[in-house]
Amino acid sequence: MERDEPAWETLDPSDWDAMRELAHRMVDDMIDYHRGLGSRPAWQPLPAEAKRAFAEPFPSAGRGDDVAYEQFSELIRPYSFGNAHPRGWGWVNGTGSPMMALAEMWASSMNPNVWGGEHAAPYVEAQVIEWAKQLVGMPQDATGLLVTGGSVANLVGLTAAREGASPGVSTRGMVEDAKRFVIYASAQAHNSIDKAAGLLGIGWNALRHVPVDADYRMDVGALEQQIADDRAAGFTPMAIVATAATVNTGAIDDIDAIADVCARERIWLHVDGAFGALLALSPSLKPLLKGMERADSIAFDLHKWLYVPIEAGCVLVRHPDHHRAPFSPPAAYLASFSRGVSTGAHFYGGLGPQLTRSFRALKVWLALQSNGTAKFGRLIDQNVRQAALLADLVNHDDRLELVAPAPLNIVCFRYTARAIDDAGLNEINREILLRLQESGLAIPSSTELNGVFALRVALTNHRTADDDLRNLAAAVTSLGDAVTAG
Repeated sequence: MERDEPAWETLDPSDWDAMRELAHRMVDDMIDYHRGLGSRPAWQPLPAEAKRAFAEPFPSAGRGDDVAYEQFSELIRPYSFGNAHPRGWGWVNGTGSPMMALAEMWASSMNPNVWGGEHAAPYVEAQVIEWAKQLVGMPQDATGLLVTGGSVANLVGLTAAREGASPGVSTRGMVEDAKRFVIYASAQAHNSIDKAAGLLGIGWNALRHVPVDADYRMDVGALEQQIADDRAAGFTPMAIVATAATVNTGAIDDIDAIADVCARERIWLHVDGAFGALLALSPSLKPLLKGMERADSIAFDLHKWLYVPIEAGCVLVRHPDHHRAPFSPPAAYLASFSRGVSTGAHFYGGLGPQLTRSFRALKVWLALQSNGTAKFGRLIDQNVRQAALLADLVNHDDRLELVAPAPLNIVCFRYTARAIDDAGLNEINREILLRLQESGLAIPSSTELNGVFALRVALTNHRTADDDLRNLAAAVTSLGDAVTAG
């Protein structure tokens, strides 16, 4: 008995003209979305019907492209995180742009695996890495990699540091290594450093959180004392992490002084420059990074102060052998040939944990090609100036006060009522924060410094206008007055 062969199927459209019509509609909607961002709420909660829809079981039979897009338009598009909005200031997030969104479309359309090989994408990433090295002062023979973000960039940089402190440790494993490694970072360092210490087998207890000074910068004297104490106790200092712009307040450690300590003590210097490293784009602000060019490895995000869409981080390593060794176990299926697709000058699969890698370099490359570095430098200057404006507004209203210095682009402040203690003010300011977010007016985030709850505005937003900040200050005082009035 003969059996019918199943019909041939593909995910390409059966009607290309209908697909073109839908695609034009989607692009038009995307442009309108960006164009009208400021007129919509910065954030709004998902309604119950959307949450119910996201709890439905998977569809066995598809509903078609048009219906799927209608569902996106109704259930997803209105309920964003808010960082693209002109008053999206929560945490430290970039904003994207229409051109960068279109770059993402093309990256997905080409859909290359950028582990290596002889095709355009690895060469685009190589050029972006070269530009990054020139920007931050890394030597030409340094290696680099685009990753998902600063957390993975820190992990890769500290993995290279571990290899530098004990060559071959990636082969032997930490169990067989006699060294008792410790890492140093300030008490204000990002918690991705803690994560890296755990993932590398060094452990959270071996990460020394060095005290900070009144400006929230690492206390270099305390660092030196901690190193001496650890050496006396039989520990091996593996790396010192200098932070170029802390996530809480924007403080920049004295990188040059820390580099001096690293040179004397023969310790790897890793700079976590998550957003601050890109101050190098601003001629007036670049001197704040003095000493960064001496780093053994640098981690920073391009999806913060280069404003490109998430995800795009970068790590640069001065010592190629220490960078490659932990990420290059042999694999026959990755053989290279003198001809064909498996040739090529760049093998990024051997520089980080991912073998399958997206074409994230394209949006960075197009952003720089279309705008130029000088414009990005001006936008960074603009954000720093706007932070100073907000700090000035706070200082000139006796109902508001700065909770920390605002040296860069982050302003931590609170509403105050003189007759209320800090515990009471913490509750008032939590309520102000939530009402601001729920109203859709603006998205600040929060932090706590020395027991004081603060509203936190992080300006890495090219869409923010000065009036947005004036309106924020007025809203905080109005909400504070309303909350304290009961």
